[in-house]
Amino acid sequence: MADQQEEEDLRMALRMSMQNSPPEPKRSKPRDTAILPAAKTPEESRQLQRELMAAAAEKRMLAAAKAAPPSSSQSKNERSGDFEMKEAEKKAKEVNLGNELSDKEAHQLFAMVFGTGVSKDILAQWSNQGIRFSPDPETSMGLVQHEGGPCGVLATIQAFVLKHLLFFPDELGKVAANMPQNLNSRRSKSQYVASNNFSAFTEDAKARALVKSMSEMLFLCGNNKRAVIATLSVISHGIEGSEGSSKDVIIAQALEGLSIESASDLQKVLRVDRYTSPTSAFKRLEAMIPIFQSRMGALLFLISALLSRGLDCVQADRDDPSQPLVTAPFGHASQEIVNLLLCGQAVPNVFDGRMDLGGGMFLKGIFTSVEVGFLTLLESLNFCKVGQNLKCPKWPIWVVGSESHYTVLFALDTAVQDENELEERESQIRKAFDAQDQSGGGGFISVEAFHQVLRETSIRLRSEKLDSLCNSGFIVWSEFWQVILDLDKNLGGLKDSTGQMGRKIFDLYHFNGIAKSDLNGSQATTEDETPVQRPRLTKLRVSVPPRWTPEEFMADAAVAPGNAGSESSQKDAEVAKPEQPPQHAPLADCIRTRWPRAVCNWIGDPPSIV
Repeated sequence: MADQQEEEDLRMALRMSMQNSPPEPKRSKPRDTAILPAAKTPEESRQLQRELMAAAAEKRMLAAAKAAPPSSSQSKNERSGDFEMKEAEKKAKEVNLGNELSDKEAHQLFAMVFGTGVSKDILAQWSNQGIRFSPDPETSMGLVQHEGGPCGVLATIQAFVLKHLLFFPDELGKVAANMPQNLNSRRSKSQYVASNNFSAFTEDAKARALVKSMSEMLFLCGNNKRAVIATLSVISHGIEGSEGSSKDVIIAQALEGLSIESASDLQKVLRVDRYTSPTSAFKRLEAMIPIFQSRMGALLFLISALLSRGLDCVQADRDDPSQPLVTAPFGHASQEIVNLLLCGQAVPNVFDGRMDLGGGMFLKGIFTSVEVGFLTLLESLNFCKVGQNLKCPKWPIWVVGSESHYTVLFALDTAVQDENELEERESQIRKAFDAQDQSGGGGFISVEAFHQVLRETSIRLRSEKLDSLCNSGFIVWSEFWQVILDLDKNLGGLKDSTGQMGRKIFDLYHFNGIAKSDLNGSQATTEDETPVQRPRLTKLRVSVPPRWTPEEFMADAAVAPGNAGSESSQKDAEVAKPEQPPQHAPLADCIRTRWPRAVCNWIGDPPSIV
């Protein structure tokens, strides 16, 4: 209904723009009975401003059409005039300047994102980062980052872009009416292996993957019911009809000297449009993509996501809404921002569900499965516990968090997500254990909770082993898991007679969007050479040995056959080692939070997550 009303308003503005007299605002009553108030409300003034600007834009369009050379045929002139009028009306509808935020909304939004007393350096970081693909052929499928701070936004968008480029390449030319549902469904439960020829993606394919990703993420934030798209008033109407490099010139000129240092600055330039149709939102994003590629792009997309969710809903999602979403002193994106873009809710934690603290207090985590997931170095340091919802997404793509940066890890083969017998049973038992863990991911539960886990997982322990585990008054996961590995299968355990259970070998790729100046892979040191801003892409070979720890596996710590303490020890000792010794980097620690016991190898410099 709102779209129909807007179309009527713009049609009236178009008709009035063709007259000699200035256009008048649309009246809700007949002209002879209408009484114009002495002063207009702010809403009426904004509506009048939109109509006047739309009319002025159409005057320019019609003037350009009249300046075209006339046709030799009168009948062709008439048909051409009708066609031009329809095209002008169509353009008038597309010239959508959006709506202003109210003063209250602008101040709430600015305070929510940046808080009070935010530094100019942080504001500059978030006002100078566009959403652009790397110009380097080897990393051209990746978004390049020039400023610190917005990496949480860029890495999450990157993860969704890879989903579309790698696993839905044939769908990039389509705009389905029920886009969110289509995009949230798996291609197939069968194995799918994507191409590793990343430089083969065309500019058009990458652009459409970006638009599809942005649309999907905004509707995810809007509960698949709505999407809000934030643009800038100073350029949103100026790029309509422009093509190629002229758009970049128009945008650069419009943004010259523009800075956002307060809520008032934000209110002056920000314009928002609300959509309930995925197709309409897709077309709007496609038309406005040059704005998101501009230096304001990352901030505009974050604002779009927050408004799609709703500012009050965002605050309700959070455990501590008094803190800004952009954290001081370095301006990093908080976990709430990353979670909002991954799952549609700005919750601050990464565990599954919620944690009961007692007294009616809860901590909120991830409640649903996600398309792309999340891993963090902080889990390897025992600061948190990532739940299965984020750790096992629908597609083998993960945003990777460190203490100060976000990067992306992905696989081309969906089979890396498949669970073998060991992993499936471990996931089942771990899920039951974590459901009773009230330590915030500390990995221990009470004796009473332990008995509940045993019942749910059909594990039957001998009395002496049970007493040993419960002797301290709480049960630690690592000790419990070792007992499970030595327990016969008919008792609910995973005792392995082959020594091969759990073994896997696969490839992963790591992308770090931070651009570093180099030339042909080497640091540029001479003035005559032109450096290339090149992100980092690293291929890793991941080997998951059998149930030993990585240290035991690489040190060949299996018991010698003559000293075998179990029937499986001799076969365990015969398991082959990886072709190369393992290499270590913080990323390997992150990978082991997803695949325990994994060891990694790569060629060249170690992958960086900072």
